Amino acid sequence: MGQDSVEHIPVLEETLAERIKLPQDAVMVDATIGHGGHSFLFGRDLGPKGVLIGLDVDKGSLQRAREKLNDLACRVVLIESNFSRIREVVSDVGVSGVDFILADLGICSAQIADIEKGLSFQQESPLDMRLDESLRLTAADIIDCYDEKDLADLIYEYGEDRASRRIARFIVYERKNKRIETTTQLAGIVCKALGQPGKSRKSKIHPATRTFQALRIAVNDELENLRKLLDGAEKVLRPQGKLAVISFHSLEDRIVKWDMKARAQSGAYNILTKKPLVASEQEKKNNPRSRSAKLRIAEKIAG
Repeated sequence: MGQDSVEHIPVLEETLAERIKLPQDAVMVDATIGHGGHSFLFGRDLGPKGVLIGLDVDKGSLQRAREKLNDLACRVVLIESNFSRIREVVSDVGVSGVDFILADLGICSAQIADIEKGLSFQQESPLDMRLDESLRLTAADIIDCYDEKDLADLIYEYGEDRASRRIARFIVYERKNKRIETTTQLAGIVCKALGQPGKSRKSKIHPATRTFQALRIAVNDELENLRKLLDGAEKVLRPQGKLAVISFHSLEDRIVKWDMKARAQSGAYNILTKKPLVASEQEKKNNPRSRSAKLRIAEKIAG
């Protein structure tokens, strides 16, 4: 299934629209523009003096976003870049400050469906997982080169899987006979290690979900890039500017929560969401991807 055939539904649109109101001349950064769904929501309110800056490491996503945002009245600047470089990007665009930063940390539905990226175990794909094609290390490289302890540590730390040592042991044993190069190969090995079929009887999630998450995070250095985004966001936000982050698993949400809390304690932020905002039951029914979404919002305090 190709990327163009999958429609990505932005999560928490109504919740964001209720909480974030932008003036017509606002400067907005969509740090993970994807197909432009969230940007379109806010970009409609911006006038000719407004600026919408969209970042993404995926060229295909940027093209889809360009098509969706083509008729907006505001200035639209789309840049192929990791959001860890938000300070450099804002400086290069030539704006003095930003009024709103949005980061949806979830993986785009089209990226999951893209066979070449190897993000899903639902279909036979190369074990790649690079969201940014310029990266060198693939998931197959990690599976092939890491020793058993390092593999186990990675799956435990980034996948939060208590069976990480057993999974790593099975991977190392299987790779002695044959290089593990595809998503279905790896998923099968994880299922074998856990003694479970394609779907766990004890859980709704596939047994390989946490291992795949761990590899994707490692390949794309997602958590370190998130920390750099959060640091850069404070530097580029104007007073009363807002940062909204949507996370989809506890590792990301924990980083966002404690970063915002630390900056609030230092006097830089006012936290606008005491608890993370989540999708309504209706949204969860219409868009299953929203079930694990958590939205946190902070406001830059005038200094």
